[in-house]
Amino acid sequence: MHLADFDYALPPERIAQTPIEPRDAARLLVLHRATGAIQHRQVRDLPALLTPGDLLVANRSRVLPARIRGTLRGGGQAELLLLKRLEPGRWEALVRPARRLRLGDVVRVTEGVRATLVGVRPEGVREISVEDDAALLAAGSTPLPPYIRGWSGDAERYQTIFADTEGSAAAPTAGLHFTAELLDRLGARGIGLATVLLHVGLDTFRPVTEADPRTHHMHREWFEVPADAEQTIEAARSGGGRVVAIGTTVVRTLETWAATGQTQGWTDLFILPGHAFTAVDALITNFHLPQSSLLMLVSAFAGRERILSAYADAIRLEYRFYSFGDAMLLI
Repeated sequence: MHLADFDYALPPERIAQTPIEPRDAARLLVLHRATGAIQHRQVRDLPALLTPGDLLVANRSRVLPARIRGTLRGGGQAELLLLKRLEPGRWEALVRPARRLRLGDVVRVTEGVRATLVGVRPEGVREISVEDDAALLAAGSTPLPPYIRGWSGDAERYQTIFADTEGSAAAPTAGLHFTAELLDRLGARGIGLATVLLHVGLDTFRPVTEADPRTHHMHREWFEVPADAEQTIEAARSGGGRVVAIGTTVVRTLETWAATGQTQGWTDLFILPGHAFTAVDALITNFHLPQSSLLMLVSAFAGRERILSAYADAIRLEYRFYSFGDAMLLI
């Protein structure tokens, strides 16, 4: 297995810079895993593409106002991107300018809020301490991926309708395509819904760089599978329904739960081709960056050659890629 096996060329104009409205008007490339057959639909067609008794599972994590801007002692700008809270008053973060910031340095965020660099972790991650978490977050803004430039719309458009538990550094973007009206139509069709939690962290931002992806180490993320979700999943399965994950974060949550029996904790599960899926039967997902852990996960689920062929079709047909882009249904 080689990193280059998961590369593809994407014209820059295919990177979506704005979200489509309404949310469920996004295009949907349907890939049938057994045959490789492809259909071109819209997200709003999901009730016709799924079967009564199927169960959608969504991630209810909400994006933190994790981008914090401030100044350094003696002048100069600094920026923090909060990744996760380790304990009250202590966070993992990415910092800029990373080369200038040293242990003990202080970033002044507002008059009453200061962040102190107190630790260095692998992969360029820093630990910061603050006196008041709420005040720090009140000074922050919603982080957008670096490939989205200049968009200044309503920050709620970068939250899913399932989001009720703050903790992510980025949106679980497959969920961005759903509306209340679409959920009503799915429910009327006999398609259920359950929610789990995974707080999105560093690996959304960090590319895989190892020549052999099997040596890549995933950053740990917090997950929870509540008792009602367990019961709903088990009932759907016993009734012959399929578990349809809304996004790769749900896949990692459910596959961790299935493999370990744990209903909450930290997961660093890295899904590569060869993984035996036991909890997920179908997947709704966005189009992912080349050489990313997310592209490797969908390649594990549907086959690398079929995924890359579908991506080539999507590029040819001018689908919109990445966080604000269109979606796939792998079924």
